[in-house]
Amino acid sequence: MASLLVCIGSSCHLKGSYNVIQTFQQMVEEYDLHDQVEMKAQFCMKRCQQGVSVSLDGVDYDVSPQTAREFFITHILQNRPTP
Repeated sequence: MASLLVCIGSSCHLKGSYNVIQTFQQMVEEYDLHDQVEMKAQFCMKRCQQGVSVSLDGVDYDVSPQTAREFFITHILQNRPTP
């Protein structure tokens, strides 16, 4: 199961973390990935100079509301195990 953390600290909130979370939740629903993606919000991830901080299985990324869908496709959909 993929572990997806999204920062909701002050800086990331101002950069659109709420919209990033909404996009990720919508895509989990759209692709029926409830049993493959565990998504959590986390307060300050200490990367305030970047975009919205996202950690996927311990690897940190910077995402924006505009790039959230592309991030999800590239890092989650394309890397999930095939049945």
